Amino acid sequence: MLGYVEEPDKVRLALSPIRRQLLDLLREPSSATQLAAALDLPRQRVNYHLRELEKAGLVELVEERRRRGFTERILRASAATLVVDPGVMGRAFSTIQDQYAAEHLVEVAAGTVRDVARMQAKADAHGKRLLTFTLEAEVRFAAPGDVHRFTDALTEAIRRTVEKFDTDGGRPYRLIAGGHPASRRTEGDKA
Repeated sequence: MLGYVEEPDKVRLALSPIRRQLLDLLREPSSATQLAAALDLPRQRVNYHLRELEKAGLVELVEERRRRGFTERILRASAATLVVDPGVMGRAFSTIQDQYAAEHLVEVAAGTVRDVARMQAKADAHGKRLLTFTLEAEVRFAAPGDVHRFTDALTEAIRRTVEKFDTDGGRPYRLIAGGHPASRRTEGDKA
């Protein structure tokens, strides 16, 4: 399950090294005693961090067990994966609408992360599947001007395809196509 975090305080809370370790270990239900042993930390210190994570809704109680005169609390992470709203990270994205500007690509990508993560969290909460699709390809351009010609040709192909499938009253989908230089692979990396 995916958790979407858009509150700065929750992000700060989850980013401390010990809390990141706890969240990672809590993908499987565990107690403070088990976690303290795994991290070689005092149980009281682990309990403190668990209470803070629980208050923030990042971990949840699975069960309580009676053990040797006390109650052992079994917790787990509320979500297997946390997606942080890019806007929370303090980067002010510009409102540049230049289709060739890196800032615009980052802004659109951040909006996509935000929108899809919110919808995925809602779908998970309702036991539903969010229907999405992803297209990914790598192209090699011989000359810098080819990027512009490629973009124009791709825009026209998408325009024709959208015209063919766009239906009044249909469920709207947002299609985003972006391009950026591919990172260089080292010889040991697989393609």
